[in-house]
This record gives sequence, C-alpha cells and structure tokens, in this order.
Amino acid sequence: MGDFGAFTRAALAFPAVLFTFALLVVAAYWLLVLIGGAAVDILDGGEGVDGGSADAAGLPVTVTLSLGVLIAWAGSLTGAALTESPRLRAAALGLSLCAAWLGARAAARLARRPLPPERVVSRDDFVGRLCLIRTGRVTADFGQAEVRADDGSTAVVQVRTQESGLTAGSSALIFDYDADGEFFRVAPFDAALDPHGAGA
Repeated sequence: MGDFGAFTRAALAFPAVLFTFALLVVAAYWLLVLIGGAAVDILDGGEGVDGGSADAAGLPVTVTLSLGVLIAWAGSLTGAALTESPRLRAAALGLSLCAAWLGARAAARLARRPLPPERVVSRDDFVGRLCLIRTGRVTADFGQAEVRADDGSTAVVQVRTQESGLTAGSSALIFDYDADGEFFRVAPFDAALDPHGAGA
C-alpha cells in the first residue's frame, strides 16, 4: 500500500496532476474503442469529416494526442516522484512537454515512411500463362477463362480464339492481349505437358 500511496501522491502532485486527468480521459476513450468503437469518431471529427493527421504524417489526431499525453504524464510523474523542489518540478514540466512534442513528432516521422509500393498485376502479366476455360465453349466472340497470377490470386478474364475444341475445363495458352476488345487471345494447350496444371 505504501508504494501505491506514493504513486498516487506523485500522480496528484504538481506537475503530474496537470496530465493525470487528461490521461484518464485518453484511457477511457481507447477503452470505448476497444469495446466497440463507440467513441472512435469523437476526436477525429466523425464520419464524413476530415479529422486531419498529425504533421500531415498520416497518424490520426487521437493517436498523436494520446501518445503526447502519455509521454508528458510519465515525464512529469517522474519529476514529481524524484523531487519536492517547486523549481525542479517546474523544470520537469518543461522537459516533459518537450519530450511529448518530440515523441509525437518521432512517431509521425515513422508513420510517414513510405511502404514499398505494391505491384499491381497488369493484363500483360497474363500473356504467356496457362488458363482454364470456364465457359462451355470459346469462340471468336465469346469465352471466359481463369488465370492465376504470381501472387497466387486468380482472375476470370475474357478470352477469344479462332480455333475449335476449347470447352469448359480445357487448358489454353494466353498468347496475346487485344487492348481494343479488352480480351486475351488463347490457343489450345495440352495440360499433360504442364506439370503444374492450367492454373499455375
């Protein structure tokens, strides 16, 4: 109880008391968010309103504000616990505010670091791949097939052929893309020649 009492006195003493109530508000806010998002829009401006981000860094205002309050409270609590001198506690307040500002900016900079750009699968990537016919037949003006991309995802694409014999379940080789018609040209392919199957 002694340690808890000392902690409580420090939390309610200057300068920590300036941030203790704010920290309780922040904790209550995030508790509501964890329970069900009931307060998720309170500080971000609500739905349809741009709540902005800290330092244009992409961090929500609530995250940056919460981090700043936590750092300021921790620093001021340390100052209140270590000294009884009003002058040193005032200095601890200033240091805590500076630490909170620097910590929030550091988090903003980390959040601003760009992620590696995600490569978008283009239609040209399908040329040269095998596909699996999904329609009952493929003709010069009708047909669909399923093709697999490098990332393992599949897509159903429009296919056309001048040859006969391509029916549902047949394997075909995509050898060209017609940009005007937005379809792939395919030719029959013997799946037995491909150990991975048509979807590979």
